[in-house]
Amino acid sequence: MAETQQVDPSDQSDESYESGRAGEDGRAGGNRAPDRRAARAERRAARLARSIASFAQRHGGAEGQLAYLGQAGTRIVLVGEDGGWGDLVAPTYDVARVAAEKAGLTLRESFDGDLAAKVRTGPYEWKRMAGIQLGG
Repeated sequence: MAETQQVDPSDQSDESYESGRAGEDGRAGGNRAPDRRAARAERRAARLARSIASFAQRHGGAEGQLAYLGQAGTRIVLVGEDGGWGDLVAPTYDVARVAAEKAGLTLRESFDGDLAAKVRTGPYEWKRMAGIQLGG
């Protein structure tokens, strides 16, 4: 198996690193991937914030809790003042936190008894839960 070696651009001379490899923005290496990732995360946070704000408006306000899902991302659990509930999934915890802040969502540390007591379930949820218990 061939060995590979990481090359640190700071170890190379400025001339060899920068010559002919500047990106469109004039920076050495032309690597705009971190900027693109940051912009993408910002757009996702803004989109999630709009969804959170819309939910809060429909339900007379809302509170939430962030639940880390591992590689799948972070779940934003929303509980409206009228008992309505829902959730969204953000790609990372940071994106979820920024989205909640932008939307003005009050975050709880955990989904405790007070928050759970606000949730109102309807016939669909009860039927679904019963179906799971009965093997359906």
